Amino acid sequence: MIYTSQQLAENEAKVLEPYAVLSMRSRGRKYNEPMDPQRLPFQKDRDRIIHCKAFRRLKEKTQVFVPHYGDHYRNRLSHSLEVSQVSRDLARTLGLNEDLAEAIALAHDLGHTPFGHAGEFALDECLKPYGLGFEHNEQSRHIVEDLEEVYPGFPGLNLSLEVIEGLMKHQTSWDNPKGVEAVRPSLEAQVVNLGDEIAYQNHDVDDGLRSGIFTENDLSSLVLWHFAKEACESADGQIADEKIRISRMVSKMISLMIWDIAEETSRRLEENGIKRLEDVYGCPEQLVGFSREMKEANLELKEFLTTRLYFHPQVVSHSEHGQEIIRKLFAKKIAEGMKPAELRDYLAGMTDRFAESQLRES
Repeated sequence: MIYTSQQLAENEAKVLEPYAVLSMRSRGRKYNEPMDPQRLPFQKDRDRIIHCKAFRRLKEKTQVFVPHYGDHYRNRLSHSLEVSQVSRDLARTLGLNEDLAEAIALAHDLGHTPFGHAGEFALDECLKPYGLGFEHNEQSRHIVEDLEEVYPGFPGLNLSLEVIEGLMKHQTSWDNPKGVEAVRPSLEAQVVNLGDEIAYQNHDVDDGLRSGIFTENDLSSLVLWHFAKEACESADGQIADEKIRISRMVSKMISLMIWDIAEETSRRLEENGIKRLEDVYGCPEQLVGFSREMKEANLELKEFLTTRLYFHPQVVSHSEHGQEIIRKLFAKKIAEGMKPAELRDYLAGMTDRFAESQLRES
């Protein structure tokens, strides 16, 4: 049997919770399009994101470690895929729309500059004297709404409003294509925000251990690492192989965090009387989150990574190198007459490799 989009929408309505964003209840796109006969709206959004040029460029954009460290370190593309995986798991466990969560997750870092957050800070500083600034969530929106050139009838990818809102991480309300009042973030969007945090913290632990910047012993005092170790040893006993042991530990930390969010979110939904999607949009509190205990453990892990990884001399040195490339390219292009707003898009869209090559050729 071949399922039409209408049948898929009907199945979705039967399976998902009433507070999930159903495809048939999407508030639409900026430019009206006919219903796809085979794909639901958020499936279509996901496919458009995966096939766009900005998504492909993520494979050569730094996450934390620059490529010369080795082939197994995360980049922006692998990070986005991991966020997608975590977000889908959470969405499925909570009875939410996996397609929507996946689309937001895959697009959430499209606007990142080369050289990680360091590149973002450098570009923002370069733009300030011109009354402009740079923020990667806003740039992600700009890419999917304006910069991608794929369709003859409109600019950008013309994604569903729910995906656009998710990209903005709810810092700003954006125009609704149907003109109705802006609403609070969906549960699916909230799931992606936490999925992003789970993914980057745990893969930074994995990459940090692989690099030798810190060791398992350095992590031993962390509550979350201790819980993961107990769970791993209970399931598999003492694992002698270091690579396998670390892999299982990181996987267990991810599982513990996902399950904690699922339980805590379920509790908050009941506590706030969330029965319908309208209840989600009207609730003033964040509904998807960690329990108090996991939040404290997560904060401890975050502080460890900040002091032991993100500000480690090796990482800082490469970050500063990337920032210097951004500054020099900015100054060069301004001198050649490029407008600051155009330069913002030009530099933000570069990969690490392309930025370095452009500077060498100048």
